Amino acid sequence: MAHPVPSAPKRTPLTASVGRRVPRRPGQPGTPGESPQGSLPTVEEISAGGLVVRRFGGRLEVAIIARYNRGGRLEWCLPKGHPEGVESHGAAAIREVEEETGIAGDILASLGSIDYWFTVSSHRVHKTVHHYLLRATGGELTTENDPDHEAVDVAWVGLDVLNAKLSFPNERRIVDLARDVLPDYEDRFQDLSDSER
Repeated sequence: MAHPVPSAPKRTPLTASVGRRVPRRPGQPGTPGESPQGSLPTVEEISAGGLVVRRFGGRLEVAIIARYNRGGRLEWCLPKGHPEGVESHGAAAIREVEEETGIAGDILASLGSIDYWFTVSSHRVHKTVHHYLLRATGGELTTENDPDHEAVDVAWVGLDVLNAKLSFPNERRIVDLARDVLPDYEDRFQDLSDSER
């Protein structure tokens, strides 16, 4: 069951390869204040990730990561990353969640996608992130398996307080969508605190 998330209008078509430069069409506007001749090239990026959820002590918790942004500020966010090769978005989400949090999971539902724009020194980036709801199936919290070493911390956070911890409004909207579909999957979550007694 997919729940689309409102997103910015697409200005260029998504490409099959991540990071491919998309040339501007003649007359296509650039960043406000730029002339079409002086505008930056656009790069399309695709990522996948989401919410990996467990029930512990009678409440639902989500594993999230902290990473430093390009400006050096610490941000708490949902785990995500780029698909590798011909990997599907769902397979990439499962792998990236486990690499960045240490927690293995099974996909329960698609939560839709978000897209946004940002600029780096040499180009503009149009990024689309596909999000999934996952049920935690094992593992322990760690950032040691993150091959890119982007995640600097990881934590279980109660679903009831998760929006206060996340840095990005678009990820808070994904959490709200997860809350809407979680009742359909209540029977899939065994309380880990009961099984550990």
